[in-house]
Amino acid sequence: MTEVPPPSTPEAGRYEVHRFQAADSASPEFPTTAEWIRAVNYGFYKKALADTHVAKTAAAYRVDDRELTGVYETGPGPEGALSSDRPVATFASMRKTLNAGYGRLVPAHLVTAVTVRTDHRRRGLLRRLMAEDLARAKADGVPVAALTASEASIYRRFGYGVATHERRVTVSTGPRFRLAVPTRGKVIAAEPAAMLPLAPAIFARAHRATPGSVDRQEQYTLHAAGQWERSSGGEDPGLRIAVHLAEDGTPDGYAAYRFRGWSHEPPTMDLLDLVAATPDAYLGLWDFLGSLDLIERVVWDEAPADDPLVWALEDSRVVRAETARDMLWLRILDVRAALEARHYAHDGELTLRVDDALGLSAGYYRLAVVDGTATVEALGAPDGEALLSLDIADLSSVYVGGVSPVSLLQAGRIRTGESSPEAALALAQMLAVERPAHCLTHF
Repeated sequence: MTEVPPPSTPEAGRYEVHRFQAADSASPEFPTTAEWIRAVNYGFYKKALADTHVAKTAAAYRVDDRELTGVYETGPGPEGALSSDRPVATFASMRKTLNAGYGRLVPAHLVTAVTVRTDHRRRGLLRRLMAEDLARAKADGVPVAALTASEASIYRRFGYGVATHERRVTVSTGPRFRLAVPTRGKVIAAEPAAMLPLAPAIFARAHRATPGSVDRQEQYTLHAAGQWERSSGGEDPGLRIAVHLAEDGTPDGYAAYRFRGWSHEPPTMDLLDLVAATPDAYLGLWDFLGSLDLIERVVWDEAPADDPLVWALEDSRVVRAETARDMLWLRILDVRAALEARHYAHDGELTLRVDDALGLSAGYYRLAVVDGTATVEALGAPDGEALLSLDIADLSSVYVGGVSPVSLLQAGRIRTGESSPEAALALAQMLAVERPAHCLTHF
């Protein structure tokens, strides 16, 4: 466990910040890990966890190599208060990869489990944790940070911008559900246990094929294998698995789903996860789901905002979709490293002025793309007028092609120079990716 010296503030002596790795349940340090996990659970208003669920969570954290951070009160609280062994604020991170388009996997610093207990808010704890963590990640050479947000109003102040969206869909699967295109390959029902090796292998292919995708954590594999029901952490006897096989017999997609029960009308299947490495796998799995006997609708909470299923159906109105909501938030830590790491659809040259309230990446940059490869030069002073001026949050939003610079220009987030009104369109063309950006992974 590493103790971080507190900052010099009026309440500096009241809190201590500790960073540590999750301990094994047999370790004498496990109680610290267990209290941290319970603090996260408390912060997200979930039911108290059983000891077995806590131990299983800690084991998954160890596989992910998560770094856990807790803020602790230095003295005892009032009578009846929660134990001082439980942190009043939590923060965690892990290192994975982000698909920035065209199969380019960029190192990414994933931030998760961010909580501040209500009775300790407005004391600068979140700002301190976030600023220190991002600075450390940049010092380690990681070009991009990422998170998924439970509240949309918090993270822009730290330089994060929305990069992908998702939506909830309800699909009627009666006689109106018919694909207008033929499917290739076949779908088989599979034992959940078979997904322990299969799920990571299929996801790895889908990850490389999907701009905006982020590597998955251990819990996803256990969930696909029926060993991790999301609310209890226990076995999931109701889970069903369908696997799509390409024409050569290679598994290239899977769907995990569960029946709601006969007390629900109409009979409904909840689609818990759908991973497809190819368009054939995606449509083949939907064709299978649409033909389940006695089922009249399928509900999926994490469908892509730009969904090819709608265009593949004879009657697109069988899909009822809610408004797209933000999913993946990105935060560029190193402008040069991030922009040079990805491939570009069009060549061109732009001068960018980037603002950054945390001071990690502010400055002027010249982006020059030749044959799809970028060279980025940090400019001490601009050579004339910057063609585009934007906040680091907005540069992060457009990074994987899921948000158009033209939309941000129209929203007033991006500004162009008087001599360069088409600069936002030029950047949009440069950043275009090979298929719609979508993040398959919550964390």
